[in-house]
Amino acid sequence: MKKYFFAVIILLAISFATISFFKKSETKTGQGFAVVELFTSEGCSSCPPADEVVADLAKQNEKNVFILGYHVDYWNYLGWKDIYSNSAFSNRQKQYASALNLNSVYTPQIVVNGKTELVGSDKNKLQQTISKELSSEIIKPFDISAKSTDGKNVSVNLKSDNNSNEIINVALVQLQAQSDVKRGENNGRQLHHINIVRDLKIIDASAKQQSVNFILPAGFASKDFTIITFSQNKSNLQIDNAAEVAIQ
Repeated sequence: MKKYFFAVIILLAISFATISFFKKSETKTGQGFAVVELFTSEGCSSCPPADEVVADLAKQNEKNVFILGYHVDYWNYLGWKDIYSNSAFSNRQKQYASALNLNSVYTPQIVVNGKTELVGSDKNKLQQTISKELSSEIIKPFDISAKSTDGKNVSVNLKSDNNSNEIINVALVQLQAQSDVKRGENNGRQLHHINIVRDLKIIDASAKQQSVNFILPAGFASKDFTIITFSQNKSNLQIDNAAEVAIQ
């Protein structure tokens, strides 16, 4: 009887240890992150499906997935000027093309964590890439705050490890918008966008003063925006940390 009792105790102990092990393993998942950068344009007929893909991704509200929509300006000549376009975003895409050894830039394009690129409308590949990053990358504490006292200016302050090999990107992100396109390839369409980057500022991670200021676009309030920041290797542009904060 005693032998049976001790055998049961041992089996229970093994069972609890096994359950505990798997619980610890499970807690590791979800600690990763994925910065999803979409390069798009209202002048590109192939782009609306990609806008829908990232909109669906946002609805999933998955932890540590950061979406940024950059509107490039090189399609503006087709007859419709994208009001959200910025030549700086086109240049950013060219930097990725160089780092990823691509022959040219294109839209819609998505870059995940600065190291994997794909066609922006490829939902399956995007989900697979994000799942891989969430399970392999580890997000680190990123101390950041954003305040606006006058409803026009936003002050962002952050603290990070002083690393001379990194830059820190701070993005002013408009949560949503829609446009009625009158000309160009998307003539007659109403386009919906989420997480539009309206301004992007870059600071050196080794700088003593890690703060930036933004001016909100006219007609908007701070509640219409969020701040997304992420650190990036200067050489290969791979992203190693990210955070998002609401404007107070």
